[in-house]
Amino acid sequence: MDKHNKDSIITDDIKNETDMDDSKAEDKKKDKNVKKESVDTKKVASHRKIRTGQLAWDKLDNTANLFPVIATEDMSNVYRISVTLTEDIDRVLLQEALNRILPQFLGFRMRLKMGFFWYYFEENTKPAPIVREEYSYPGAYINKSKNNQYMFRVTYYGKRINLEVFHALTDGSGGIIFLKELVYQYLRLKYPELLEVEKDKISSGIFLDQEDSYVKNFKRGHEKVYNSDRAVTLKGEKFPKGEIGIIHGYMPVDQLKAASKSYGVTINQYLVAVFVYSVYREYLKGLPSKHPICCCVPVNLRPYYDSHTMKNFFAMVSAVFKPEKEDYTLEEVIKIVADNLKEQITPENLNNIMSYNVSNEQNWILRAVPLVIKNFALKQVYGMSAKATTATITNIGNIDIKEPYRKYVENFYVILSMSKGQNIKAGVCSYNGVLTFTFSTNLISTAIQKRFFQIISKNGVDVGIETNGAYYE
Repeated sequence: MDKHNKDSIITDDIKNETDMDDSKAEDKKKDKNVKKESVDTKKVASHRKIRTGQLAWDKLDNTANLFPVIATEDMSNVYRISVTLTEDIDRVLLQEALNRILPQFLGFRMRLKMGFFWYYFEENTKPAPIVREEYSYPGAYINKSKNNQYMFRVTYYGKRINLEVFHALTDGSGGIIFLKELVYQYLRLKYPELLEVEKDKISSGIFLDQEDSYVKNFKRGHEKVYNSDRAVTLKGEKFPKGEIGIIHGYMPVDQLKAASKSYGVTINQYLVAVFVYSVYREYLKGLPSKHPICCCVPVNLRPYYDSHTMKNFFAMVSAVFKPEKEDYTLEEVIKIVADNLKEQITPENLNNIMSYNVSNEQNWILRAVPLVIKNFALKQVYGMSAKATTATITNIGNIDIKEPYRKYVENFYVILSMSKGQNIKAGVCSYNGVLTFTFSTNLISTAIQKRFFQIISKNGVDVGIETNGAYYE
């Protein structure tokens, strides 16, 4: 398998710089012909914009406050959402599409600034970041000084468009809205006949709301919600610095539903439980452990609070399995994990988690502490919490594409970057009846991933596998 057909694309540095210079020249010519789109005021009416001169600024949401503090080149806090189309990508048209939609997304048109007490967002008036052919491994650190100060980037390779976002900007729900509109605009430019059925503007029915839904829905009165006990940490030989291994598993949703139903659980509970069982069998060798396997599962809070914010709005729950005996069966682990998730994913508990998080931000004593001290404290707290997590699995759900564009779109997938103590993660999404489960890891061993897909296959699910170039070096 040619490594250059997958996610990890390492191109010659000189060629990259030449391509960038050429692309800037071509884009400059194209930009002269780009029609400026007016912003639909109904869609941005709920933007909380405070103006200083001509620039809007905004606070970071409760979750976003952490990411600038802990971000490094080795721990980028950048996620990727990719879409594969039916034909090779035209870079010039993709750049033009980005130039057109970015003015209508204030939340993406921001740069990060450091204040005395908090980081904050300030409107970025620089040109859109340059669209480039994929040149690094997924989730690489975004150097804002080389990206026109933007906290996202758009790359492409072959038929694939990649949107990579620094998590302080938004979560997967906000990212997918932006990517879909980018794809719609690109396809209208590439296939002008689409304009006969779709007007050249942001889709109706979407919200560009920039409210901090954490603060809006915060209620006082909460309990401590996080467990700081050390969890199993997956260790082993690693790829060279900067490299990341990717394995995609493509599975029919109807077959997964049947497999999950046979155990009396949901698809998400089933996938998390099979992963936990795979870690138990391959890493712990089916033996008891004094530390639990703890898999974090982000939960989208928007449906619980009727929120449409483009900012982060999720809560973290944990599927915890502590093997106290030998040879747990798959059925036993699925039940333990499913019950664990059911107990936590309730409106009451999610509200408690959210309120606990916001209460720390609302504490007037902490608010008055200078940012440099806050940063030190946040790093210490994050370091302790990181020890309590083995891995993260995030499911952004089913992605729907509007009918005029559907025939041009083949599939989507989500990739998470590595973080402290977590050497393997997974992103999940589904499109057009196919669920894509994507492992990302800096560990060379694929034993856990193989066990995971083997179990699912034995449960009657057809699994198609793809990997990236990291495994073919």
